[in-house]
Amino acid sequence: MKLLRPVHRLALKLPDYEKFDLASQLRRASKSIPANVAEGYGKRRSSKQFRAYLENALGSTDEVIIHLEIALVLEYVIQEESQELIAQYRVVGKMLSRLIEKSHW
Repeated sequence: MKLLRPVHRLALKLPDYEKFDLASQLRRASKSIPANVAEGYGKRRSSKQFRAYLENALGSTDEVIIHLEIALVLEYVIQEESQELIAQYRVVGKMLSRLIEKSHW
């Protein structure tokens, strides 16, 4: 949840013509990560079901990373800002991957 605010602030810096495209996708993907983890935890009737939600969260993590990389390549954001967020989302991805591996109970 700590990463939501910086991602949303970064999305506000994108050009107006990206507000309904890249900015929207970035915001939605960033919110999808904790939502999928929470929903999966709430519906953990089976490890397979929980794992599916975690895999969706991992996919959203990858989506945030690629959108941040796109914003950087298109020079919408400065490298330091986007690289720090990318690094943090990679950590989230590794954490989710480990949780997926251990979700067999």
